[in-house]
Amino acid sequence: MSFVTAVCRVDRLLPDSGTIGITAIGKRPVDGPVRVRPLGLYADVQADRKHHGGADQAVYAYADEDAAHFAELLDREVLPGLFGENLRTSGIDVTGAVTGERWRIGDSLELEVTIPRIPCGTFARRMRVDKWVRRFTEEGRPGAYLRVLRSGPVSAGDPVVVTHRPDHGVTIGEIFSGLTPDRARAVLESGSGLAPKVVRDLSKVLARAGA
Repeated sequence: MSFVTAVCRVDRLLPDSGTIGITAIGKRPVDGPVRVRPLGLYADVQADRKHHGGADQAVYAYADEDAAHFAELLDREVLPGLFGENLRTSGIDVTGAVTGERWRIGDSLELEVTIPRIPCGTFARRMRVDKWVRRFTEEGRPGAYLRVLRSGPVSAGDPVVVTHRPDHGVTIGEIFSGLTPDRARAVLESGSGLAPKVVRDLSKVLARAGA
């Protein structure tokens, strides 16, 4: 069974040495239920809205199983919210999710998998681990962003059910590691009603390849 183990949102804005000067990456578990709307969890924010948030990155999910991997690698706890995730899950392969895959959480919330999380300097400063962006990338466990198809509440303990999985089979992990033009084309030609950011990103893959 797959379910949500923690629901996290910003606890407080933190000072950051990046160009924005503050960051909302510091998220902590909250008692549910929390309403999820098209731009994310109620009372959650993004400090850098140019690169974070928006309808196609409304919710960030990370798996307990991947967090356990990093906990062993770093010899430290990776508590819910440390990576800036909104939902910590168990029993569902988040990195193995297919872009365009749909999840029903609880009775009414419906989400669609869009793109992998790309590590940035803010994440590195948060973790205070040497060469963190490279290390995170090399492990190939990015977690996934999701867009909201149907608003609803979410609480820790809510079941996660995959209601649709596109036939193209291209996963978040594949996108994170870099798609070949053929795989990018397979997604674009699938007719899956993909999120706009997915279409833009995959179109760039084809443009760079001259395909």
